[in-house]
Amino acid sequence: MTTTTDQKPVFAPQIKVPATYMRGGTSKGVFFNLTDLPADAQVAGSARDNLLLRVIGSPDPYGKHTDGMGGATSSTSKTVILAKSDKADHDVDYLFGQVAIDRPFVDWSGNCGNLTAAVGSFAISNGLVDSSRIPHNGIAVVRIWQKNIQKTIIAHVPITNGEVQETGDFELDGVTFPAAEVQVEFLDPADGEGAMFPTGNLIDDLAVPTDIVASGTLQATMINAGIPTVFINASELGYTGAELQEAINGDAKALAMFETIRAYGAVQMGLIKHIDEAATRQHTPKVAIVAAPIDYTSSSGKAIAKTDIDLNVRALSMGKLHHAMMGTAAVAIGTAAAIPGTLVSLAAGEGTRQAVNKGFVTFGHPSGTLKVGAEASQVDGQWQVNKAVMSRSARVLMEGWVRVPKP
Repeated sequence: MTTTTDQKPVFAPQIKVPATYMRGGTSKGVFFNLTDLPADAQVAGSARDNLLLRVIGSPDPYGKHTDGMGGATSSTSKTVILAKSDKADHDVDYLFGQVAIDRPFVDWSGNCGNLTAAVGSFAISNGLVDSSRIPHNGIAVVRIWQKNIQKTIIAHVPITNGEVQETGDFELDGVTFPAAEVQVEFLDPADGEGAMFPTGNLIDDLAVPTDIVASGTLQATMINAGIPTVFINASELGYTGAELQEAINGDAKALAMFETIRAYGAVQMGLIKHIDEAATRQHTPKVAIVAAPIDYTSSSGKAIAKTDIDLNVRALSMGKLHHAMMGTAAVAIGTAAAIPGTLVSLAAGEGTRQAVNKGFVTFGHPSGTLKVGAEASQVDGQWQVNKAVMSRSARVLMEGWVRVPKP
């Protein structure tokens, strides 16, 4: 803002930045080509964070994102910055920013597995993938370097007549309409911040305040795969594992309990030093409850039979129960299910059904079901996972420019 001689304020016009609004899996976000951002936002720092906050419309004390592109949920308050990769054997660099709704904060500590499904499509359509790697018809294999967690992801993007195919008949629970299937492979998905099991145990006694459980401990599987995740048996907290969103999101006491569990888990995983630091690390770790399969009705009214799933999982993201399942948490679920002795594997029947399904596990979530596979092996007494695989879909919703007030 500037002023004239009579002190009447003069406000600068908005700036406009090329952007694409995309759905990936059960999430959606605003995608940017790094070189299209203002110069000061092309590098990490406050200028970049402030721009993305304004794009999304945060912080919003009303919790609506009325004055931005966000959707006021953890699934829709997301931003992605992509660039042509200079890393050997990779096509595109992918940086993910989870924007807080009610605070001026962008969390760069983890990946978004759902939006990963849209990265390959954006990269191809925006010239970030060499044309020699794109068939006229078939599947383009896009090699993604995930910068947040320093991992390789492979997206298999369908191509028709030289263009990304977005329409199709692949149905994904949690997404209203069918689209083209995009298979995503997360290579060596153990998170980049340490060992896959940071405590060295498949199951730990997680110390928590006695107002959560009288004993002061909860059994927990804490794993770094896809995204750091703390798994708890649903029954220990009085849940069945088949709850829908309102059962938890409408209960302020329950949300506070889960956030406390998440904070104590983050300390025990070595992600933070004190529980107070959890407030500055909202995106990771995730906390999830697991249970043996039971019949339930999904949020869309679809009947889910216990015979069609291996287990039930409910996961929280950014302080709320997710309406479906975060893609990175699905990687954690698939990985933990493939390793005998974890709470996830035990809830799924300790390998009996996974053996039939050849490494794949199907779990129930609030919107329906999801199938994810993982390849696990033991090397020198340590569990390793070579890759986790799942199918998602992606679609461009809008493209052009996003406008924000000049700083």
